[in-house]
Amino acid sequence: MVREARREDLDAVLNLYLCLHETSVPEPTEHLSAVWEQILSDENHHLIVCEVDGEIVSSCVCVIIPNLTRNVRPYAFVENVVTHSAHRGKGYATRCLDWARAVAESRNCYKMMLLTGSKEQKTLDLYARAGYNCTDKTAFVQWL
Repeated sequence: MVREARREDLDAVLNLYLCLHETSVPEPTEHLSAVWEQILSDENHHLIVCEVDGEIVSSCVCVIIPNLTRNVRPYAFVENVVTHSAHRGKGYATRCLDWARAVAESRNCYKMMLLTGSKEQKTLDLYARAGYNCTDKTAFVQWL
């Protein structure tokens, strides 16, 4: 089942992120709680999860960004696409990306963007099958 994250999903999402690039789960602090509440209450921030047998096995984030160009249409940015290593290859990330696309379409976005640090062909193929291409734009990242 694909859905938007709920308040009680924080621990499961943080543990899933260990399969992304995190090396530990953050300590439960007031700052963590405040950020979680901010994410949940922001109508432009969609943390999408795929749940199988009560376990969150895949997720992505879709942020809708207001915009003054393209006839004042927003665009969507997709980030933190992850599937638990024991559940890969079953279409769960695709379901999350499909949900993100539906969110973007419902908000009249003119485009969606996704960045990946992965060089794995399976991952790149997943994004291509989901409708993303790597030829229209050039991405630059500045780490802070």
